[in-house]
Amino acid sequence: MFIGIDLGTSSVKAILTDNKGNVLRTQSADYPVYYPKNGWSEQDPAAWLSATKKVIKKLSDGLEDQIRGISFGGQMHGLVALDERGEVIRPCILWNDGRTEKETAWLNENVGREKLSFLTANIAFAGFTAPKLLWLKANEPENFSRISKIMLPKDYLVYKLTGVHATDYSDASGTLLLDVQNKRWSEEMCEICSVKSKWLPKLCESWEVVGKVKPEFGLPDCVVTAGAGDNAAAAVGTGTVGNGDCNISLGTSGTVFIAQDGFSVDSRNALHAFCHSSGKWHLMGCILSAASAYKWWIEDIFGAKDYDTATAGAGEDGHLYFLPYLMGERSPHNDVNARGAFIGMRPDTTRADLSLSVLEGVTFALRDCVDIARAEGLTITSTNLCGGGARTKVWRQLVADILNVDVYMTTDEGPAFGAAILAMVGAGAFGDVNEAAAAIIRRKKVASPDPAAVRLYEKKYAVWKTLYPALRDSFAMMK
Repeated sequence: MFIGIDLGTSSVKAILTDNKGNVLRTQSADYPVYYPKNGWSEQDPAAWLSATKKVIKKLSDGLEDQIRGISFGGQMHGLVALDERGEVIRPCILWNDGRTEKETAWLNENVGREKLSFLTANIAFAGFTAPKLLWLKANEPENFSRISKIMLPKDYLVYKLTGVHATDYSDASGTLLLDVQNKRWSEEMCEICSVKSKWLPKLCESWEVVGKVKPEFGLPDCVVTAGAGDNAAAAVGTGTVGNGDCNISLGTSGTVFIAQDGFSVDSRNALHAFCHSSGKWHLMGCILSAASAYKWWIEDIFGAKDYDTATAGAGEDGHLYFLPYLMGERSPHNDVNARGAFIGMRPDTTRADLSLSVLEGVTFALRDCVDIARAEGLTITSTNLCGGGARTKVWRQLVADILNVDVYMTTDEGPAFGAAILAMVGAGAFGDVNEAAAAIIRRKKVASPDPAAVRLYEKKYAVWKTLYPALRDSFAMMK
């Protein structure tokens, strides 16, 4: 049996499977996010560890000697810094933290986008790890001077389970310290960011065994593999491993993930060029607010829980528009100052209209990323869909209509299921990730584009695209 763990932003979700991919048990545990200042987002790594211990104990209860492997899918980009005693120096600065506007601009403008792309295949985004290190050096020099090890969130859990300081190529791709094409740490980027090579974890493939679980966890025959960034793990969990395969995740953030056999970079660097947990590469667009935007609207604003009927009765004239930039935006705008907005409200605008426009706005933002990939010559006619937002039938149909693609789903477990597959490969149940995915994953079509709706949304998207450029300078003035 195998355990797959998804270290998310709001909770850890974990599953127990057999080697045929049957999910035998599921567990989850929540933990808080802290927002000490406007635009900041932090978490305590001790909370991740406590939650992970709880779910492992519950999943393995009575089956301890049958667990053969554990792996992880984890929230990316977070900066976990340890001192020489192995203690966490400060709370983890998360992927959606926006404090590094100054450092991100310095990297893109002074080091230069062209050089960054040459060294790492990417330009600087506020969420990436390297700008966080520059911020720490400038604003918390005492903490920076104490660094002995740096790692990403899931790697902290691997470290605590095995004692080994390691990461995988997919997660390392989002640090802006990795030479993605050649799969090695970039010495020049480390020098630019004042990062000592001895701070960096060992690089591994996602299925590569890092070590065995420490005896204190009570799993005597269990190995731990390096795991993957959450989106690369979700891609494995949905079978998005073949060249040109696409997966869209409607989680806290939203992503468009396109698997590639070869390395490539889009001409604008608007998409991320990262390593894939399959051993290949992928292009990825990331928007910072997806299902979280809908949750904000339904739960925080209206105090409701009814997601599925919230859009019932919405008008069909398409008069309302929503910009989903509640946390700023990453792909393709790279703008920490971007903000959310409803535009086009009238006296007859209803709550249902507002609810529908939130879903439309997030999906339009995903289309921004898809259209960039299509402009690079990639053909995208279908997509897998995962994440909490994928449970909403209306949203599945919007993805089909706005992107003009067939939509498939496999499992609700997403990154955790992909992590379980990585554990299987590491423990020897399968020869490689592609073999495992082919044997285990079954897709089901859940939506197809409606021609009339496709035409309507083509017109609406043409208007929606003009709104962010019109408001960009105003957003910058709101700081």
